[in-house]
Amino acid sequence: MTKKTILITGAGGQIGSVLSKALRKAYGSNAVLATDIRSAELGEGPFELLDVLNGNRLHELVKRYRVTQIYHLAAILSARGEQNPKIAWDINMDSLFNVLDVAKEHKLKVFFPSSIAAFGPNTPKQNTPQETITQPTTVYGISKAAGENWCQYYHLKYGIDVRSVRFPGIIGYQSLPGGGTTDYAVDIYHKAVLGESFSCFLRDDTRLPMLYMDDAIQGVLQLMDAPSDQLSVRTSYNLAGVSFTPAEITAEIQRHIPTFSISYAPDFRQTIADSWPQSIDDQAARADWKWQPQFDLARMTTDMLSHLQETYLVEKVEELRG
Repeated sequence: MTKKTILITGAGGQIGSVLSKALRKAYGSNAVLATDIRSAELGEGPFELLDVLNGNRLHELVKRYRVTQIYHLAAILSARGEQNPKIAWDINMDSLFNVLDVAKEHKLKVFFPSSIAAFGPNTPKQNTPQETITQPTTVYGISKAAGENWCQYYHLKYGIDVRSVRFPGIIGYQSLPGGGTTDYAVDIYHKAVLGESFSCFLRDDTRLPMLYMDDAIQGVLQLMDAPSDQLSVRTSYNLAGVSFTPAEITAEIQRHIPTFSISYAPDFRQTIADSWPQSIDDQAARADWKWQPQFDLARMTTDMLSHLQETYLVEKVEELRG
């Protein structure tokens, strides 16, 4: 193992699968221990099964692999959380406590992903400030708001170097949607490439902040590499990329695929989306650790469609060969 050894929980998830590969590329395949509750194909490098609710198992892996950092990505997301609120709360919070406690014992650096779900209907919706009202109305958001404060508590009380960002909706071609309210903006590209129409569970004018996966990963790496004394936020940094509506992303896709069509059938996720910001002020991240996203809606759409077309073409060829 190298001097820096990273453990990732939830490594098989939407962000975890991409982050695992990025960290292995940056620090070496053997420097990153990927873990998840089920097996996952994450390329070369060590993998261990881990239920993050099992604190003893987490301690065992930290000691065996001489872990120095934990990226804690395991969680139940917004839409799924509303279907089983108590289970979502238990998983999201108990797993965080396990991570923070092992970090306290072994003096580890921790990354905790928060979310715009930590805000709520009373939060300013335009250019949501770094310091603002956090009164979430979903169990996922409640767990993230609580998690931010617990992270700050462990930093102030025990000196644990915990770092966090509030992710907006994450869009990437590398994995399928993972059960979040903003995941329509991933699924819509898959339907477009497959030549299918798309039924959107949000209204056409629902504006939400989003972030392309490449930018999200780069932001996490930049934050974790930043000198500790440059960080002014120990709850969670606002992070912004681009804000758009389902109608606007549809129009951008139709520039590439004119035959693509969409219909609208808002469901319970509309209420969740209505409680979230429409745009984010991330000046603290830009000032403290030079955060700067690279993808707007047009560039993101071009990149998403190109990668997905390649993916589905490869799958089709393999199917024909099989």
